[in-house]
Amino acid sequence: MATTGTAGSSGTRTAAWHNWAGNVSATPARVVTPASVGELQEAVRRAAGDGLKVKAVGTGHSFTAAAATDGVLIRPQALAGIQAIDRTAGTVTVAAGTVLKDLNLALAKEGLSLTNMGDIMEQTVSGATSTGTHGTGRDSASLATQIRGLELVTADGRLLACSEKENPEVFAAARLGIGALGVVTSLTFAVEPLFFLTAREEPMGFDRVTAEFDQHHAENEHFEFYWFPHTGNCNTKRNNRSQGPAAPPGAVSAWVEDELLSNGLFQAVNSFGRAVPAAIPSIARIASRALSARTYTDIPYKVFTSPRRVRFVEMEYALPRERVVEALRELKAVVDRSDLRISFPVEVRTAPADDITLSTASGRESAYIAVHMYKGTPYQAYFTAAERIFTEYGGRPHWGKVHTRDAEYFSRVYPRFGEFTALRDRLDPDRVFGNDYLRRVLGD
Repeated sequence: MATTGTAGSSGTRTAAWHNWAGNVSATPARVVTPASVGELQEAVRRAAGDGLKVKAVGTGHSFTAAAATDGVLIRPQALAGIQAIDRTAGTVTVAAGTVLKDLNLALAKEGLSLTNMGDIMEQTVSGATSTGTHGTGRDSASLATQIRGLELVTADGRLLACSEKENPEVFAAARLGIGALGVVTSLTFAVEPLFFLTAREEPMGFDRVTAEFDQHHAENEHFEFYWFPHTGNCNTKRNNRSQGPAAPPGAVSAWVEDELLSNGLFQAVNSFGRAVPAAIPSIARIASRALSARTYTDIPYKVFTSPRRVRFVEMEYALPRERVVEALRELKAVVDRSDLRISFPVEVRTAPADDITLSTASGRESAYIAVHMYKGTPYQAYFTAAERIFTEYGGRPHWGKVHTRDAEYFSRVYPRFGEFTALRDRLDPDRVFGNDYLRRVLGD
């Protein structure tokens, strides 16, 4: 078994693990990088025998402590790659440690694509689906809804295959299991022939975009927008399928928009704003006017995703779609009358209702509001104010992003919450896969 950093008799520990944002850390007793599913099963059995908890971690892009443990940390990076493509069924089976970027590149070479994606592709497939990663879509939903089958190692070391026909009650929950039901080893996704998307990015005033939100949602397959706090300015993005051909942004335009404005200059602006908060409103007014309208066409992952190298901390809540504009206007009013200084735009996206037990869109058409703060900047006051608004609307926080909710709250906003916790009691009665985060959000 490929194992590193085992705790010795002196009680020394492995080096601390940190997530991408740097707001979560943990020091596991040992780290295991299994080279096969069999080695992973043995690692779980051994941990349980030693009385240690087990957590799997991907690339650390969650902002919560969902993967933190002082027990055994499983790194599935060696369990990577496409295992099978079934063109008749329209599916691809992929190992759990595969990074979404690698999957997208491999699928494109095969003339295939996922139907919808999030806005970055640095996560592992299992980490992204287990926490509910999503993009925006009128009809197409999160990554987890595109799963047609999965395998996971349970607390007793068994390998359990799940689909709508095989262990369907586990499948209903484990597509988005927050690491509470087992360690996912492979996922089978629905895929389709590669297609083109035409993206239209356009600045728009806050009052206009909120007044026309329902119209934009109805008229576009994928609609999202960003509001720049301290301003009345937004940037909208509409993605719709087209016949092609590919017409990507020009090299200069792409560099200016995606590298200079969204990463390089944005990094410098945020660093300056952290040092001089009073300057942030003026910077926001300038930055919100820097982006210009542009239209381009390309294959899906090149349109859905973009590089995000400026590090931040994020909170995101799913609200009933019909209430999102009202909630966003409240958030704007709070920011406008406060001393808060917000250098990151607020992101708004949508998703149709789905049937996954703990999906943020479970049973209801949803819209998401995501708030961000630059890494190293105090975020508690802003996030507390935002969360107060979101919870008034029965909001459901993203499982991988900062929030303060607990099991009592979730039992009220998720009609099938008890179904999930009962399944957890059956699959992991001794809480081999437990940690402090799961104790808070699922109860003990």
